[in-house]
Amino acid sequence: MRILHTADWHIGRTLEGRSRFSEHVAFFEELENIIRDEQIDVLLMAGDVFDSVNPPAFAEELFYESIARISRQYELPIAIIAGNHDHPERLAAARNIAKTHGIYITGYPGIEPLHIPVQDDVLQLAALPYPSEARMHSVFSKSIDEKTLRDAYNEKIKMIFQQLTQAFKKNHVRMAMSHVFAAGGSASDSERPIEVGGAYTITADAIPENVQYTALGHLHQPQNIGHSKNITRYSGSPLAFSFSESGMTKSVTIVDVQPHQETPEIKEIPLSSGKPLVRWEATYGMNQVKQWLNENKDADAWVELSLHMNETPSMEDIQFIRKSHPGIIHIYPVFPEMAEQAAAKEKNQLPIDELFQKFYEKQTGGAKADDDLIRLFMEMIEEEGEGE
Repeated sequence: MRILHTADWHIGRTLEGRSRFSEHVAFFEELENIIRDEQIDVLLMAGDVFDSVNPPAFAEELFYESIARISRQYELPIAIIAGNHDHPERLAAARNIAKTHGIYITGYPGIEPLHIPVQDDVLQLAALPYPSEARMHSVFSKSIDEKTLRDAYNEKIKMIFQQLTQAFKKNHVRMAMSHVFAAGGSASDSERPIEVGGAYTITADAIPENVQYTALGHLHQPQNIGHSKNITRYSGSPLAFSFSESGMTKSVTIVDVQPHQETPEIKEIPLSSGKPLVRWEATYGMNQVKQWLNENKDADAWVELSLHMNETPSMEDIQFIRKSHPGIIHIYPVFPEMAEQAAAKEKNQLPIDELFQKFYEKQTGGAKADDDLIRLFMEMIEEEGEGE
C-alpha cells in the first residue's frame, strides 16, 4: 500500500495581506501529478485544511473541488482530520456525502477508527483530529498547575489512541493520524497555535505502539519525532508561511507499507509550487539593493529586506523598492549601532573554538589555526575549568 501524507495546507492564508491563492492552486496541481506519477493508493491529510474557522468562500471552493476531482479521477480514498485552525463541524458538514465518494472527514475526536478499503486490503486508521480540551469535552480544573495538566492531557491522548487501535488486526495496514504538538518537534513562527507546547504537548509514549506509522500535522517543518515505538512524522506544510521558514524545503511524505511489514519505507517528495520566502541582508545599503533589483534577484519570491543605512530611508527609496519588486514584504532599516549589537550578540553565541579561530585570524593577519592548535587551546580551557 502506497500512502501520501500531507498536512497544514492553510488555504485562505495571506502573507501580510498578500494572497497565496495562486500558490495553493499550483500546489493542488503538483499534488495531483505526484499522486499520478507515484501511483498513490491513499491520501492522508493531517489537519489545518484552512487557515481559520471561517474561511473565505474561494478557499472552501478550492478545497472541495480539488479533493472531489482527485478522488474521482484517481479512485483514491482520502482521509482528512480537523486541525486547530479548522472549524470541526463546518469541515465535516459534508462528511456523509463525501464518504460515498471515498472521502473520510473527521471533525471531532472520537474512539471509532476508520476502516478504509484500499484495493484488496484495508487501511485501519486511528484518526484523531486536533484534541483540544474543548473538543474532547474534557473538564480540567482551572487551578491545576501546568505539569499536572500536561500529564493529564498526555494520558487522555494515550487513552484515546488505545481505544482507537485496540481492535486493529495485523493482517491489515495499521496507522494513526493526529494534529498535535509532540515533544521534540521543531516549531516555526508560522504555526500560530493556541497552544504550541506547554500543557498541551504530548510525549512519545502517547503514540500508539500497535501501528506501523503515525502521520502528524501541526508543525510546518518536515521531521520525524524520536523515541516513539514506530515512525512518527510531521509532513510539514506545502507552502512557507513565515520568514522563519526561509530556506526550508517543503515536501509531502510517501509511505510504502504492507500489513506484516514492521518498518515502512519513507520517501520525501519536495514541492516547488510555493514561492520561496527569502531574506535580503543589504549590508552595503541602497546601492546594493538597486543592484539586486537590476539583476531581478529572487523575482518570484517573497522577500524580507534588512537595509543597512546611516539614516532613515526616504519615502522615495521605499516606494522605488516596492515598485521594483512587488514581492518585498518587509523593509527593516538597520543602523550602525543596531548592526554592532547584533554582531556582538552573535559573537557571544559562538562556540568557544570558533571564537578562538576568529581571534587567531585577527591576531595573525588572517592565518588559520590548525586542528592541533585548536585542540591544545580547548585542553587548556578544560584544565582551567577543572581548576576553578
